Amino acid sequence: MDPRSEVLLRQAELFQGSLLLTGLPADDLLGTLPNARGWSWHAGDFAALDTRFSGRTHFGTEAPKEDFEAAVLFLPKAKDLTDYLLNALASRLQGRELFLVGEKRAGIEAAARQLSPFGRARKLDSARHCQLWQVTVQSAPQTVELNSLAKHFEIDLQGGALKIVSLPGVFSHGRLDRGSALLLDNLDRLPTGHLLDFGCGAGVLGAAVKRRNPDMKVTMLDVDAFATASSRLTLTANGLEADVLTGDGIDAAPEHLDVILTNPPFHTGVHTDYAATENLLRKAREHLKKGGELRLVANSFLRYQPIIEQHLGVCAVMAEGNGFRIYRAKRG
Repeated sequence: MDPRSEVLLRQAELFQGSLLLTGLPADDLLGTLPNARGWSWHAGDFAALDTRFSGRTHFGTEAPKEDFEAAVLFLPKAKDLTDYLLNALASRLQGRELFLVGEKRAGIEAAARQLSPFGRARKLDSARHCQLWQVTVQSAPQTVELNSLAKHFEIDLQGGALKIVSLPGVFSHGRLDRGSALLLDNLDRLPTGHLLDFGCGAGVLGAAVKRRNPDMKVTMLDVDAFATASSRLTLTANGLEADVLTGDGIDAAPEHLDVILTNPPFHTGVHTDYAATENLLRKAREHLKKGGELRLVANSFLRYQPIIEQHLGVCAVMAEGNGFRIYRAKRG
């Protein structure tokens, strides 16, 4: 059981009514709280929860339409995403209870101050290196439309500026990160055909490839619904078309690909997590055609080259700079 869930269950009498668990972990909590439902935007967590508790978890970037008497937000990593989610919940809870739970090292004490616009927040519990906070919503806000919170920026590319639209919680929100910038400078000699932008985020790489190669088939894949929503907005802003998939890692990707292009994530919340990338490296061969290419940018300290060579083939460092390396390998 996730320690945040354990803290909730120490106060289980508060959570017996119609409850919305927002950003909940994929553990046994729904089984312990029979009147609770979940809201998730992580495709892997949603799939695990839906398998075990069918029909009790909503997936997407907007709150479910069904009424709820109280809500719990499991603190996400990004402050701007926390603001959006608290607004979405508090706008539906006038005179009712809103709870915030999170780990101390994730900044739960500072995040609790984000409850203050809705009423006087109080700390209910502190255990398992986590805290639980509660507010009775006295001032329900107007609902804020998600797209109004998007950040817009442009990238200079041959053929004109590429417009990027980034939603709260998406990696490198509102700016171009250094790894993607290095990869954008090294998009030459890509095989033609079908390209996968793995871990697409706001759609920077996939949109750039589609702009440069209009006849190329591009698929964008991310585990996070806010990321894939951002990618769709980026494509629309540039008049481009591509397939956008929300799925749990490389297992959700098409097969018979000519290229996998990626600036893969290695963090989940406050915890370092290499699992999605390592699974990609182990299974890339299954999704690439013979002669298909993996082109990946990563922090220089991450030892991905031996894993790539073990599972795919000879791996070369194509470029490096600003603490990043681009690895290139072809399926033999």
